[in-house]
Amino acid sequence: MQTEGEWTQGEIALMAAAVSRAPSVHNTQPWVLEARGRTAALYERFDIRLPRHDPAGRDRLISCGAALTNLRLAVRRLGWSARWGQFGNPLRPDEVARVTATDRGTPTPWDMALFHAISARRSHRGRFAGPASAQDVAALKHSSTTPGLSAHVVAATEVGAIASRLRYAASVLQGDRAYLRELAAWTAELPLPDGIPLANLPAGALPWTGLVNAATHIPDDDTLAARLGEESLLVLITVGDGRSDHLHAGMALQEIWLAATTRGLAASVLTQPLHLHEVRAGLIEAMELPGYPQAILRVGMPADVVPPTPRRPLGEVIRSKGHPS
Repeated sequence: MQTEGEWTQGEIALMAAAVSRAPSVHNTQPWVLEARGRTAALYERFDIRLPRHDPAGRDRLISCGAALTNLRLAVRRLGWSARWGQFGNPLRPDEVARVTATDRGTPTPWDMALFHAISARRSHRGRFAGPASAQDVAALKHSSTTPGLSAHVVAATEVGAIASRLRYAASVLQGDRAYLRELAAWTAELPLPDGIPLANLPAGALPWTGLVNAATHIPDDDTLAARLGEESLLVLITVGDGRSDHLHAGMALQEIWLAATTRGLAASVLTQPLHLHEVRAGLIEAMELPGYPQAILRVGMPADVVPPTPRRPLGEVIRSKGHPS
């Protein structure tokens, strides 16, 4: 193995930039990167909390999983194999994973395609121009290499089950003032992933994209099902529901999302409705899912150009080597 030497400042900056471009719940970016030797460790920021939206930190860890996928791609882009392990330091519960550069290796064309998709990926919260093709959806279903995860393509006969539960979740959340205050606090200063402030989103748009505010018009089940029928939906499912499963869900989510980006497709993700037990359990029963749904990925043809979202300065993403580990 050729692990001699340390990361250069340029290499660290490239890894940090890739990590910073990962999708995250409410754009919180709940991670820190520490690079030493030829290892890059990703840490979860427990100080970033969404007690109403994400009381157990599931979405925060899914976000870190997406960042881990980007980190692994960056290490391969730098010309190294990327051996990784998760939760390897019992003294540091915030350490999510470590990626170690082992042998030198030329990145594959697919590695490079996914790496370049990192900067092109956007969250398209608006209406799509049309659904993805059946061929594209089939390819996306099998594009994740993450263990313990499957992607379920929602059939036309299952759209109604999702629509009714998204409508129900929107109604519950609209009556939760603490949730609405938390959402407003995180979206007041930074725009949503499509660059449109929450207050300026068209009425009726939010329930089918997974967010709701006090002024949102909630459509009936049939209207919502008709809207969802115009796009392609994939449900990401894990066998278990622990921290490892949540991390893997984020890794796979980002793999599929980047694969969609390479195909010129638009996408956005829904997780909030799945935090309601009755919604999650109802989908498992109605769709006979073989595990726990962790996220719903909307995919379709882009209707417009979406600007990138603001990101933390790289200095806030990188932690100094002197921090204990």
